[in-house]
Amino acid sequence: MFPDAASPMLVDFALALPVVLLLSYGIARLLRRVFGARLSLGTATMTLVAVLGVSIGILFAGLFLAGQRLWMPTTLLLGIGVSIGLSFATAGIVAGVRRRVGTVDVAAVLASGESERTEFKETARWNVREAKKDPRMELAVAKTVAAFLNSRGGVLVIGADDEGHGVGLERDLATLRTPDHDRFELWLRDMLSTSLGRNAAALPRIRFGAAPGGATVCVVQCRPAAKPVFLTAPKDGGSTTDLWVRVGNSTRALGVDEAVEYVARHWRPTVGSFLLGRPTG
Repeated sequence: MFPDAASPMLVDFALALPVVLLLSYGIARLLRRVFGARLSLGTATMTLVAVLGVSIGILFAGLFLAGQRLWMPTTLLLGIGVSIGLSFATAGIVAGVRRRVGTVDVAAVLASGESERTEFKETARWNVREAKKDPRMELAVAKTVAAFLNSRGGVLVIGADDEGHGVGLERDLATLRTPDHDRFELWLRDMLSTSLGRNAAALPRIRFGAAPGGATVCVVQCRPAAKPVFLTAPKDGGSTTDLWVRVGNSTRALGVDEAVEYVARHWRPTVGSFLLGRPTG
């Protein structure tokens, strides 16, 4: 089969390497689809985990099964099986840890006050001064979420005033056909999907918690996005698309030149961003 001077081991390795990489990439993509936003590790990291699993499976075959060769069915099944098992175990552990770590101490957040990574909104739909439902309130929420995603991440608390006092969600809930928290979260996702796009709208974690005094607030946790998130809003009979970022404890739209420079700097590839699939700054 091979010329006299050939090295079958090197040929097997050369053939196996792209096969393992493609298989591992497929497993990583499957896990990203299964776990969704709960899996904070990037596709590149999960591909490396899957490659490690294949390597461990083949190693086990070589150590404990006599007479095994690389392309034998038992070796292949063991490599694939260990890879899938290790990948699912890693994804499950990471998702579980993120769920526990993602729990927010509402009292501590409100006590810390507004900052570069914390923002309070008294309402999300109701204009307190004019005592009516107002799309401008919704736009302000969307701008804050977009700015957190485009910056270092942050927490938006809806139902708290500027001083960090919990005032509750009753006024916003009263604007909904079904005034409950599930319907409020559904409305919030739909609004963000319209303003930021469906992919960006799926990134924040939305939770409800009790503020000191008993009022229920909505906590929107935003991690840094892996790519720029643009906000589309109505303007003068048409629409405008802007890049919003956090500057200190305020939210600001960047001009074209500023946005180009910011995107090039903020999403500059690094080892950390490659492994995690998002900016590390």
